[in-house]
Amino acid sequence: LCLTWLCRPFAEKTGKVLGEFCRCYKEQFGVALFNSVRYEIEGAGGPQAQLLHRKVPLEDHVIYSGNIFQYIEENKKWRNRFCVVPHNYGLVLYENKLAYERELPPRVLVNSAGYKVLTSVEQYLELVNNSLPGVTPKSGHSPILKCPTDFPLILWHPYARHYYFCVMTGKEQEKWRAVFQDCVRHCNNGISEDSKVEAPAFTDAIRMYRQSKEQYGTWDMLCGNEIQVLSNLVMEELLPELRSAIGPRLKGKAPERQRTWIQVSDAVYRMVYELVEAQYNVTVSGREQERPQLESTIRTDMDQIITSKEHLASKIRAFVLPKAEVCVRNHVQPYISSILEALMTPTSQGFAEVREVFFKEVTDMNMNVVNEGGLEKLVEYMEKLSHLAFHPVKMQSCYEKMDQLKLEGLQQRFDVSSTSVFKQRAQIHMRQQMDDAVYTFETLLHLELGKLQGKDDLCKSIQRILERVLKKFDYDSSTVRKKFFREALLQITIPFLLKKLAPTCKGELARFQELIFEDFASFILVENTYEEVVLQSVMKDIMQAVKEAAVQRKHNLYRDSMVMHNSDPNLHLLGEGPAIDWSEEYSGQPEAEPAADRRRRAKQVVSVIQDDEGALPYGVVAEALLQPGSPEPREPEEARSEVPPSSPLGTVTEIREALAQESLGDGAEERLMNGTDGGASPRADVPAEAKVPHATPAPPGARSPSAACHQHSAKEPGELGQHSPPQPRGTTESGEGVQTEF
Repeated sequence: LCLTWLCRPFAEKTGKVLGEFCRCYKEQFGVALFNSVRYEIEGAGGPQAQLLHRKVPLEDHVIYSGNIFQYIEENKKWRNRFCVVPHNYGLVLYENKLAYERELPPRVLVNSAGYKVLTSVEQYLELVNNSLPGVTPKSGHSPILKCPTDFPLILWHPYARHYYFCVMTGKEQEKWRAVFQDCVRHCNNGISEDSKVEAPAFTDAIRMYRQSKEQYGTWDMLCGNEIQVLSNLVMEELLPELRSAIGPRLKGKAPERQRTWIQVSDAVYRMVYELVEAQYNVTVSGREQERPQLESTIRTDMDQIITSKEHLASKIRAFVLPKAEVCVRNHVQPYISSILEALMTPTSQGFAEVREVFFKEVTDMNMNVVNEGGLEKLVEYMEKLSHLAFHPVKMQSCYEKMDQLKLEGLQQRFDVSSTSVFKQRAQIHMRQQMDDAVYTFETLLHLELGKLQGKDDLCKSIQRILERVLKKFDYDSSTVRKKFFREALLQITIPFLLKKLAPTCKGELARFQELIFEDFASFILVENTYEEVVLQSVMKDIMQAVKEAAVQRKHNLYRDSMVMHNSDPNLHLLGEGPAIDWSEEYSGQPEAEPAADRRRRAKQVVSVIQDDEGALPYGVVAEALLQPGSPEPREPEEARSEVPPSSPLGTVTEIREALAQESLGDGAEERLMNGTDGGASPRADVPAEAKVPHATPAPPGARSPSAACHQHSAKEPGELGQHSPPQPRGTTESGEGVQTEF
């Protein structure tokens, strides 16, 4: 009833926000197209990367699959689920491993963009209490969530629904946390960098829109693909009004009001997502239709456009630059070295850890191959090494170095809401550099194998190639880090300068509009040119600071004058070839394996996460929570609405007693029926082709879970997929239904 009452005014508010954003996007599209064409004509500068870059890193692979307990909100029970993380980093939860192997539809599809991974109920309750001010459970009352173990894993989102999981041991919790954080990190980076026009136009439009609302600085919810980011932008404006409209009307005890608020927020988020998707697609389609004509105009009048833009920039520079230089000298320049030092220390430590992990893995492989002998062992180790960068547990020590990043007083001074943007960006660079190093190593080793005579030659060759790759890694790492430092400093200082200069400069910009020829108005914007002038005012100081930092040995950076010439001129040509399949090429099989059978092989980056020491078998735990083989009861809608609110686990003590009793018996049969028998290898064909896009939950009925799971697409996870017609669910579906649809 609340949503029916709210639907119209909030839909109107959403339409208004989208209208303003689409206007910004249309303006920025022409500018981005002009910059792209100019960049193409003039060519790119900068040092050439020494390491090879893998085009399709995780084709036909699964990051991880294993069992985990999930709390089902519909029937307020915990259930054992078989979780699969495919190559696109979506979380896919099945009834059990048997359902996964039989290709049954998944129960849940979770896209983790914008989520935070929490490992304590206290953290979660604090965030929930802050989301709805004035509604806090009194002491002694049951909280909104209870966990049957001491090792919860919670996915929290400021607008969408939350997901609750738990495991049996602390070791499992740490490993699952690493997997979940890798999923969040990957899904947050949903806007494709390969797009040279649409992506810059979109991000600039978001920035311009927020600045028009006097919101400067970094934004934590620039997460996911374009639809998700735009939905977050709309929700950011809707949430205060939604909270004031819904908050006073919530009934019941504090936990029940919090639970209702989360459901209402999620429902509004779904509504917003649907409206955003429709309008954004129309806007993008319209721009794409105009693109050929715009591009033709740019190529024909390139010189005149550049001349007109430089004339405009000179006039704005004469007006703005004196004020900007004073502001930089007084408010920015004294703090650049402090910001840079705060950024460089954890980042350099993280890249040093990447180098160390790579060195250790290759050295261990070399020793094991020599001791255990033969090409077969080399193939086995190379299969594992080839996906080292995507092993969230092994890479965790590298990522954790960035957790030390703290700007302290500088964060408040420069209006940086959170350092998570910089942490995540550096971690993505670490993963990419690790994969580039591994791919270069295996490419060079693959070339050498045909020339080797024995173990000694193999050992020396591996060591020699490792040293070559490390030199290339050091050079590329230095280049990547210096670029990251410059970009981070600009992200911190430019919004601060724009905010400082706005009272004296922004109101005067309208008079410069008459300097732009009408024919070129689609490619030259006064606001963008003004920002470029402000950027130039601080860029010299930033470049000088990074240059001076490169001299310090502790950060292991190359000087700008140090240029590493390509010692392997033919190496980059090898990188264009197909990926090396070690097991297939050196397995000795006379015939090629069919593609379908190949997908069924368990190619999994992370081995099964389960600590057998002191942990109860998953089958035993599942038996205590639900008798195996029995269908989950489907509650009628009327009966479900009359069930009084209760804690997520009403009788924690009873569950613990049942676990203790069951642990004394033989749980083999239960494990088999729940699909947790470790003997069967997980199937990789469904997750490898699963289409779990970077998308927010679509409205119920938009697409069936089976369609979302089995739809094959060559698009990247962040791209939009076509909606397929609904399909009937299997007989194993329970009353909880599908919790998230894409």
